Amino acid sequence: MLRQWWLEHKLKRLIQNSQLASIREHYQYLFTRRLKPISEINLLALDIEMTGLDPKKDQMVSIGIIPIINAKIHPKLAQYRLIKIQGSVGQSAVIHGVLDQDLSNGSTLKEVLLWLLEQCKDKVLVAHHAPLDLQFIEKALIDTELHPLPLMAIDTLAIDKERQQRKHQVLKVGSLRLNACRERYNLPIYNAHNALTDALACAELLLAQLSKMGGSGNITLAQLLRKN
Repeated sequence: MLRQWWLEHKLKRLIQNSQLASIREHYQYLFTRRLKPISEINLLALDIEMTGLDPKKDQMVSIGIIPIINAKIHPKLAQYRLIKIQGSVGQSAVIHGVLDQDLSNGSTLKEVLLWLLEQCKDKVLVAHHAPLDLQFIEKALIDTELHPLPLMAIDTLAIDKERQQRKHQVLKVGSLRLNACRERYNLPIYNAHNALTDALACAELLLAQLSKMGGSGNITLAQLLRKN
């Protein structure tokens, strides 16, 4: 009940204070469906590749998204965007495989943010280690003077952490990484650190988690939604 009250209060305030139409619609979507089961909610699995892990100094280089509608993943609706950055990707290219020449054909940061907000105005964001992705998005929204308000998402890492802690499992270093979590649900391991592939991996993980938790028809959005 406390989480439901907090979510209702928070979303009302965000709707009231938002000046950008797409993000206001996004908040309204969350508010009107906060008590609905996940099976009745449109989700958008998201992954971002960056030049590093510090949103204050590092930059986003690519974003992958894939919708989950009626508890089904829709690969044909998946989208991927490259983002022009200031300077070079440097050694981070070893991790994500995106090169400087790839980004020369990318979109500007503001263009990608406007595209992303349009995609999620009638959907709920899902990410693995969501706070990190949300911090990068929020910093970019502030830098481009688009939106100073916080975002929310379903975090598949947090879900698995809670599940393991309830079982009194010792959480070893690396045990909550995306592929490590997938292994616990007997999901195949994909090559990591491609934004679109990782978005798909996150979407599959969420559905597997929900199945183990009693099914997407029995878990409400309010039970899973988290703030940054």
